[in-house]
Amino acid sequence: MPSLRAPGLGPIVGDTTDTTCRIWIRADDPGDEGARLSATRRTIGVVGFVEPGDEIGEAWYFRLPREFDRTGMFTIGKDVDIGSYRTDVEREKRLTGLPRARRAAAPTKLKPDTEYRVRAATLTLDDPWLDAQDVPDWKLRERLPDIDSIKNDMLAFDAHECEAVFRTFPPSKRIAPRLSFLLGSCRYPGLLWKIKEADRIFGPMQEHYAVGNQWGGPARFNLMVGDQIYADTLNRAVPLLKADSYEEFQERYISAFEGPNLRQLLRTSPTYMILDDHEIEDNWSQDQLGTPSGHRLFNVAVSAYMNYQWSHGPRTWGELLYYRFECGGYPFFVLDTRTQRFKDQELGKGLRDNHLLGWPNIDPAHPGQLKRLLDWLAEQQTEHGNIPKFIVSASVFAPNPINERLNPGASEPPVDAAVDLEAFVFETNRSRREASDSWPGYPNTRLAILAHIVEKKIQNVIFLSGDIHCSNIAEIAFTGTADAERLRAYCVTSSAFYWPFPFADGDPNGYVHDSRAKGQEDPFPIVGTPVVMHYRSYGYTQQDNFCRLDVDKAGHTLTVSVFNEHGEPARVAADRAAPSNVNTLDLAPWK
Repeated sequence: MPSLRAPGLGPIVGDTTDTTCRIWIRADDPGDEGARLSATRRTIGVVGFVEPGDEIGEAWYFRLPREFDRTGMFTIGKDVDIGSYRTDVEREKRLTGLPRARRAAAPTKLKPDTEYRVRAATLTLDDPWLDAQDVPDWKLRERLPDIDSIKNDMLAFDAHECEAVFRTFPPSKRIAPRLSFLLGSCRYPGLLWKIKEADRIFGPMQEHYAVGNQWGGPARFNLMVGDQIYADTLNRAVPLLKADSYEEFQERYISAFEGPNLRQLLRTSPTYMILDDHEIEDNWSQDQLGTPSGHRLFNVAVSAYMNYQWSHGPRTWGELLYYRFECGGYPFFVLDTRTQRFKDQELGKGLRDNHLLGWPNIDPAHPGQLKRLLDWLAEQQTEHGNIPKFIVSASVFAPNPINERLNPGASEPPVDAAVDLEAFVFETNRSRREASDSWPGYPNTRLAILAHIVEKKIQNVIFLSGDIHCSNIAEIAFTGTADAERLRAYCVTSSAFYWPFPFADGDPNGYVHDSRAKGQEDPFPIVGTPVVMHYRSYGYTQQDNFCRLDVDKAGHTLTVSVFNEHGEPARVAADRAAPSNVNTLDLAPWK
């Protein structure tokens, strides 16, 4: 007889809109041994609304395939079948020719800005089919019990093990007057007695979702922008505690996501994730695929990432890891700055052949990540004017490390000839920048984005980052033309959730604070134009932290507030003011 169990991991509230929400779980089957999953047992997900009176209303089945490590997701509010597939295209193919009577009922459409409670569970079946056999939905469904006969059994489980609570986003057709969300990255796992400390910060983050909280209203979602796990706990050069098999990556994810505070946060607030290097290996780039060991590591690492992080996020472009989403009408583009980076593919070209967001676009029928980003920026400016446009980049756009500046000692670029400008961008301080793991090592990509912003007069671009274990704000300024000087752009970095070694890296003195100041010179000329980018950075802290960002349409401001691991305001250096945890950034007005 099929047996119902609480999820082994989750539920996680993933991609949310004004009318839909993704719920992710993983089955914990007693027949499994780590990554060796029992071939004689098949797991099915169950999810249903908790109605007033604590009864389960509408409920649905969905798949938790072994090939995805018994993980899967169900999109509530969308007409889906029980299959849990990688892409909507794949799902539609599977449904072709299926008798209507065998399809799952369409879920009730969710209402905007409304709170819902759901419960999730897993159902275990004896599996008589061979692993190589593709079992269609209708054949599997014939072995399932009537869902109405078992759905209320989920009420017997502890809510902390199976219940998700979420609020849908505001209506998408109009711009919300306010938007609040949380930002952070880099959760070192903690060793021995430090494991509890690694989970600590996620407790106070939950308080920001309470209605009527002291910070000006509930947050809408979390942005976790890289290093949610550390596959190489010590260092990629140290084999001890370095994950290089799927089972070891699986252990990293389960260990991180089952922490009581993080598990509670993930099941009660929508969370958007993107990977950085430690989801694979420190300073990973595509050139490491050239070795058999690097290729194998990439396969197991990205398979685990897709099962545990990517699968509950948006599927904007099929199985590509980058994506876009909106909340309250405010647009976000989440970059994959890790798996599509290429360094010096043609020997001797150096920085001229480095690309952070994939190869340059040469085939109009197959736009790459950079092309899609540039098109998105122009589209947002054309259709929505000066509305803030958030670009999420695990790697920090600005500030640069002191030793990775464009040209130490020159406060302004040469002005005599275009060829000098090109040499300035690609050759100065070349050896240091070639060793960079961030934007300084990819001037092609940075140049393309900045040139597009200036050419299209794209206003209020906000980069959101993590990675460097040193939170800060950078204010970008353009000089050279009147139109460029009117543009507003900022970078907000929040890192780390937990990093117990502040003496090892993240020293604020290692980053440029003023790109025009003596000893910190870091101008970036936009080749082909008279425009130069400069920046000032401030608000530094190495303390474990997360940031709350509040967008205010009426005041056309973005307020960045920093909180420490106890949820208390973290005192950071303000811009031209006494230390505080709050910095308010002026933006160009939008409608």
